[in-house]
Amino acid sequence: MEMENSNGSSLQVQPLSSQNVGTLFNSVEAFIFDCDGVIWTGDKLIEGVTETLEMLRSKGKKLVFVTNNSSKSRKQYAKKFCSLGVPVNEDEIFSSSFAAAMYLKVNKFPKDKKIYVIGQEGILEELELAGFKGLGGPEDGKKHIEPKSNCHFEHDKDVGAVVVGIDHYINYYKLQYATLCIRENPGCLFIATNRDATGPMSASQEWPGAGCMVGAVCGSTQKEPIVVGKPSTFLMEFLLQKFQIGTSKMCMVGDRLDTDILFGQNAGCKTLLVLSGITSLSALQDPSNNIKPDYYASKVADILKFLED
Repeated sequence: MEMENSNGSSLQVQPLSSQNVGTLFNSVEAFIFDCDGVIWTGDKLIEGVTETLEMLRSKGKKLVFVTNNSSKSRKQYAKKFCSLGVPVNEDEIFSSSFAAAMYLKVNKFPKDKKIYVIGQEGILEELELAGFKGLGGPEDGKKHIEPKSNCHFEHDKDVGAVVVGIDHYINYYKLQYATLCIRENPGCLFIATNRDATGPMSASQEWPGAGCMVGAVCGSTQKEPIVVGKPSTFLMEFLLQKFQIGTSKMCMVGDRLDTDILFGQNAGCKTLLVLSGITSLSALQDPSNNIKPDYYASKVADILKFLED
């Protein structure tokens, strides 16, 4: 398939096939997989994933799972993989909830400062594991405010960072708390786990993603966040440290052009787009799209199918 980029030059996007799968397979030592829309949709495993991952492991390939979904911690994701019959170690999982905690750790965030969370338990758990004190999260989803004239909203002056991720219990209380911390606490950091517009929370529909919550806080604070999830390459530093494999020998497999594929390209990885999640073939072929993967396939199991051919 040929595409044109923004300056009109032709770009080749190869469908994965039995003719070229060997070239990809032999040049890669580690496969990095997104999860939602690639490994599963909602709580349903995508057909052929287990067999494909088993084959890759048996051939000595390293497997890594990098997800922008911050609702779970690495430990919780390991449990989900296990419940779906896919054996994955916790240290093979890199979530944006983990990335937020690691960003604070790497940048020596003071242990006596607190972090306010718009998000779910995954972020709070990773912050705790990293030795930080988190506030907010699901608990504040139960709180309500009714603005009245001369009403004064109290917030903790010791909050030194606000982390915003996917939050199924977003409300006005949380938005006000985060806004006051960022605007009024000197030097308060504004960190976004990711800016995905939507997420496949169920097999049949897309739902508002973390980008919706992040956008609300951007609007009220007039500030832009530090983004730690894909397409930012922050997590790649941890992958390189752990696996000691050059990015040219890694392949990023994902279902989103603007996060997964861009993440892989920014880091210098090979890229494979699968059409089992957010991105459709028509979106890939759209003339306005200038993010092109090296390869595309209908689903992860095509790797196994074409190798067997």
